[in-house]
Amino acid sequence: MTESLKILVADDNATDRLILCTILKKQGHEVVQATNGQEAVDLFTECRPHLVLLDAIMPELDGFEAARLIKCLAGEELIPIIFLTSLTDATSLASCLDAGGDDFLSKPYNNVILDAKIHAFQRMRQMHQTLQQQRDQIAQNNTYLLEEQRVAKAVFDNVAHAGCLKATNLKFLLSPLAVFNGDVLLAAYKPSGGMHILLGDFTGHGLPAAIGAMPLAEIFYGMSAKGFGIKDILREINLKLKAILPVNVFCCAGMADINFKKQSLTVWLGGLPDCYLIRTNGEMEIFESKHLPIGVLSSKGFDDTCVEVQMGLGDRFYLWSDGIHEARNEEAEMYGEERLKNLFLNNTDLDCLFDTINDDVTHYFDRVGRDDDITMLEFMMIDSELVHADQIELEMGAVSGPTDWSMTYQLGPATLRDFNPLPLLLHLLMEVPGLRPHSGTLYTVLAELYSNALEHGVMGLDSNLKADPNGFVEYYKLREDGLSRLKDGWVKFTFEHLPMDSGGRLRFHVEDSGIGFLYDNEAISSSSDDASLHGRGIQLLKTLCQKIEYFGKGNEVEAYFDWQREA
Repeated sequence: MTESLKILVADDNATDRLILCTILKKQGHEVVQATNGQEAVDLFTECRPHLVLLDAIMPELDGFEAARLIKCLAGEELIPIIFLTSLTDATSLASCLDAGGDDFLSKPYNNVILDAKIHAFQRMRQMHQTLQQQRDQIAQNNTYLLEEQRVAKAVFDNVAHAGCLKATNLKFLLSPLAVFNGDVLLAAYKPSGGMHILLGDFTGHGLPAAIGAMPLAEIFYGMSAKGFGIKDILREINLKLKAILPVNVFCCAGMADINFKKQSLTVWLGGLPDCYLIRTNGEMEIFESKHLPIGVLSSKGFDDTCVEVQMGLGDRFYLWSDGIHEARNEEAEMYGEERLKNLFLNNTDLDCLFDTINDDVTHYFDRVGRDDDITMLEFMMIDSELVHADQIELEMGAVSGPTDWSMTYQLGPATLRDFNPLPLLLHLLMEVPGLRPHSGTLYTVLAELYSNALEHGVMGLDSNLKADPNGFVEYYKLREDGLSRLKDGWVKFTFEHLPMDSGGRLRFHVEDSGIGFLYDNEAISSSSDDASLHGRGIQLLKTLCQKIEYFGKGNEVEAYFDWQREA
């Protein structure tokens, strides 16, 4: 049984119209009648019928023009129009369809055929309505998804902020395939004045691939700001991602630790393509990606072995994701590692190399578009005097910290051998309200006091070894060997903080188990050249602190740091 419909019948012939209306009513439909084309258009607007039976030849407005107007008024709604015609030539019948008609019915009318056509078009209407509903639902879901991605990206941008990517010695390309993608590029200054950079490429694309990027960025920035080293940061990130990501999701990554004072580069690569170091004389060194991606292995199985090299001023280091190698042209050919390598080998202008690579990769896939995220970073070694580190920001605690306090922290031989206490000590000091903007200066003070106590006090190393580059290398080799064999000795820190008007005073008292040295506090406080005493460290401490004073046999030192709260 055909569903009851509201049908508009438009025919200027009263007899034909009566016959057709009678047939339709017997079939159970509601009928609206029009005697010409204009009346049919008016009744359609008023009654909104489900189907229109329209005579082709009518006065005032013929059926062809009426059909065009009705289709326009119907908009996206499917209103089938069946032309009623005695025309038989192909051209006339084609004109009915061209005018917007969906079918035609020849006179005289056949009840069975008429019912079959109405039934068929009703199925089409229902199918069309279903498709529209599904389309609208998809559009609505897509709107929700895009909004969720925008919110997620806003949160991500706050967590994985630009850091120091805008530093003058960095160039980068971050070309995401989606609004919120699986590639992450991070850079941060260390409290010591160096820099950490990390390029990560999570498996997959879009929002699911980027879920792990937020905890990764939070750990990277938080631990970098507190002075942790590259190995500690990598291990913490791996531990976190291993715990939260599904088995089939991981992060291919490359991380570098840059020391501007030593002009050294320390690199770890896991899952990313091999990366290059290009020296100013054109020589190229390749860093092989030997480790598994982050988030695959447990803490016990994770390998944090890094490669360290010296860099000269102007040397450039490059990291990139596999989106460059896998970019495809119109013939579905991948860009490939060899093509990229040749760009490096044939380069004659280091200043233009990054832009040359960017332009070549973009041109390669320009006509077909990208099918993966593309990320690349260039780092150039510059003189430490040119590094203007942005203010290191540590995360503010929800609870206000202490203002008047003192504490003692002693490190034994096992701790001295295997643990770097500086991030922990800096974190404790940062609990003092208002002291965070001075974190970089305090880290330098702690580092100088600790290295003097450990290296010159406990281990008895001679700072005069560092007078030339060869001696510098020998000094740190002796330090590494001495630490590996360290079985006794200690370093003790005593801190005291006193609040003052608009700021406070920090007292550092550091004592070690070494034999000390013959000191002269008056000479230390007045001399402009402290190289004869303990190298440049004491001179640096003098510029940062209000007072430096030695005690006992020279294995105790006290430093005062007065600070003002920023407006």
